[in-house]
Amino acid sequence: MWFIFTLITLFFWGGADLFYKIGSDPKDKYSHLKIVTLVGIVMGIHAFIFILTSGINYKYINLIFYLPVSVPYISSMILGYVGLRYIELSLCSPICNSSGAVAFLLCFIFLGEKVSSLQFLAVAVITSGLILLSIFEKRKSGRKIINKEDRKYQKGFAAIMFPLMYCIIDGFGTFADAIILERVMDEDQALISYELTFLIVAVIAVFLLRVVFKQKITIPEQKERAAAAILETAGQIFYIRAMAESAILTAPIVACYSVVSILLSRLFLNEKLMKAQYLIIIFIIIAMGILGME
Repeated sequence: MWFIFTLITLFFWGGADLFYKIGSDPKDKYSHLKIVTLVGIVMGIHAFIFILTSGINYKYINLIFYLPVSVPYISSMILGYVGLRYIELSLCSPICNSSGAVAFLLCFIFLGEKVSSLQFLAVAVITSGLILLSIFEKRKSGRKIINKEDRKYQKGFAAIMFPLMYCIIDGFGTFADAIILERVMDEDQALISYELTFLIVAVIAVFLLRVVFKQKITIPEQKERAAAAILETAGQIFYIRAMAESAILTAPIVACYSVVSILLSRLFLNEKLMKAQYLIIIFIIIAMGILGME
């Protein structure tokens, strides 16, 4: 079932990426905090509903035990939200999700998880494909910034830095997740711990927005961010179950949700793609199928 759960996660998170981009205002330097608020609230609501309706005896001490996973996951996501203000989704998402290769290598080297030569090749194809997508996107983009306020599609060092940091931090978070799911707690305890931690972060974000930065949060302006939060939470439900069954293969496949993001950004955000990028996407999909069949 891990492969099915992974594919479901891929489509949910690909859709979430689209709405993250739409809800990221390049003129609003606090947009990332507003996204964090929406995601944390939705995840918190799901966590409490899950506890009340499933009969799970949730151990709140697991909030602490799961911090080695929650902290890098949430930190990388915040960096990703900031980066969306400066860089096209079709460039940002592939860089971010090369973290799947980082997690794969860490699991292979330090956990001794077994993979076949064909699976190793498939992961190499996926990772290379994601990197090439970013390279082609950067080369073909000759868009110039008209004024200082128009920073949504900036391609400078500051813009690339955010997704690169996401890649590294998220990769280590996924590696920690594999260890904890195997040795410390089951996927239900892990899911609830992560969602409640995100809720705490959301409360901190609301305090910063309202008290420190004196920002107003109006409901009509949060529609896209709310949609992204719902899709993010739905994907997390299936992701944690896929990770519990096969962390080393789930990580690189889930990284391919950036392919879904790219296609959606082409359809709805008019971000143009080259023929070479479509060809790379086909190779990535084939590699995903190989991992799922092995």
